[in-house]
Amino acid sequence: MLPGGSRFCPRWLRSLSRSSSRLGALVVAGYNPLQATWRLIDQYIVPALGDTDGGHTQIVVFSLLLGGMVGMISRNGGTMGVVNAVAPLARNRRRGKIATALAGLAIFFDDYANTLVVGNTMRPITDKLKVSREKLAYLVDSTAAPVAALVPVSTWVGYEVSLIEGGLSAAAGEATGADAGFLAGLSPYTFFIETIPYLFYPLLAMAFVLLTSAMNRDFGAMARAEARAAAGGGVLRPGSRPATDTSESFVRSKEGAPQKWWNAGIPVLTVVLVVLGGLYASGRASVGPDASLMDIFGQADPFATLLWGSLAGCLVAAAMSLGQRILSIRECIDAWIGGVKAMIIAMVILTLAWSLGAVTQDVGTAGYLSGLLSGNLPIFLLPALVIVTSGAMACATGTSWTTMAILIPLVIPLTVSLAGGTGFADGSLYGILLATTSSVLAGAIWGDHCSPISDTTVLSSTAAACDHVDHVRTQLPYAILVGVVGLLLGSLGTALFIPVWVALPAGVAVLAVVLWFFGTPIEDIPGRRLSASPGAEEGAQ
Repeated sequence: MLPGGSRFCPRWLRSLSRSSSRLGALVVAGYNPLQATWRLIDQYIVPALGDTDGGHTQIVVFSLLLGGMVGMISRNGGTMGVVNAVAPLARNRRRGKIATALAGLAIFFDDYANTLVVGNTMRPITDKLKVSREKLAYLVDSTAAPVAALVPVSTWVGYEVSLIEGGLSAAAGEATGADAGFLAGLSPYTFFIETIPYLFYPLLAMAFVLLTSAMNRDFGAMARAEARAAAGGGVLRPGSRPATDTSESFVRSKEGAPQKWWNAGIPVLTVVLVVLGGLYASGRASVGPDASLMDIFGQADPFATLLWGSLAGCLVAAAMSLGQRILSIRECIDAWIGGVKAMIIAMVILTLAWSLGAVTQDVGTAGYLSGLLSGNLPIFLLPALVIVTSGAMACATGTSWTTMAILIPLVIPLTVSLAGGTGFADGSLYGILLATTSSVLAGAIWGDHCSPISDTTVLSSTAAACDHVDHVRTQLPYAILVGVVGLLLGSLGTALFIPVWVALPAGVAVLAVVLWFFGTPIEDIPGRRLSASPGAEEGAQ
């Protein structure tokens, strides 16, 4: 347990454990309270933690190892070295937020690695610049999954392409004549590339991150959090319960430790390079040396490579600390254990979130929502209905990948069936097919950003050391705004009359106008170089 025990355990977390998961288990157990209690433990919580096929176990171990690495690079002075090195570039809050957003876009190959690396690396910098932890969590969360889902080479793409391949095969059976041959001959990867311009929510979400950072404006709960931090009221809300405990001594440099940026930069870079190299190596072992780069990354084992990367980062951080005689072996171990301890509450939250997601699947939430798409529907409304259904499903279950697995094989043949099996070879309805498919992908990410039980949402709170409820509360209005604009101008607008090349810039313009008129300009606080004293460093944390 963490020092202080239940003092660090948020009330909402205990409430979630007692109410949501238990209520779902009660329904599954036929309203038998005793059976529901046992079932909650042995059929939901334990399998959620022990799910190696779904990557749950690997994600927990990866997070704990990365927490241990952060503990060591904080103790050896590396984290403060990064802060001092970046200070001339990120002189104020605006530049600090833009730098964080760009870092989130740069680590595009995996959303989990993106979230934990960017959040832990940038947190001391944004703390120094008086950027609220709520804002940091939003910047991390709203760049991780969108960029991983969009780029042609990432851990997401192979999964998405495999689902599209199955959907196109089923759709060919619904088509007639030349359309059947056209759909059967489509390359799933080419089809995915063609859906990218229609992925309005991920594209607009990243644009809105840059807009709020560059314009230095926010609204609603986020504006209040930013105003509090900028005015010196603290990067955390008074009384908040951060998902990661940064109050202990291991997060501060050892007295007299040299504040050199490379003592943090090299271990973090090691994590990134080992994960990237591991993805290539494991993917190539699966598909052979002659496969395309997309196939190699698509068939890679992302969960194993995350473990390799985090372990390598720990070893490099320890070797550098010992080699320069900054820390002793005992001090390295203590710092590593302290970093692991700081992640415990976050891992409890994540396990409960996975358990609740499994409960919602067992009570039939996903099946009910996907059933709403059946029947006679106007085909031009299908993209809009699909993104709403996909978003609701991802929000309820907390998983975008399960949402995609359920809906993509359903909506591609459904679109062809509603069109009467024609209109795709000649291009008249091909855009609708692209828009409908992309609506599943976009809606899954949208629902993830709105869901308090999504693993990426929890990990963003973890990496930013933010109260999880505060993160969800401040991010939700932004996700809803971007989702509604994407729905109206993108999913619905392009199905009616707006060209794709007009809809996306129009969406960015609408978001900018809303932010200008309804957003509050936040005072830009110049950055100040921190002193090497423990007191100054503690203040930054």
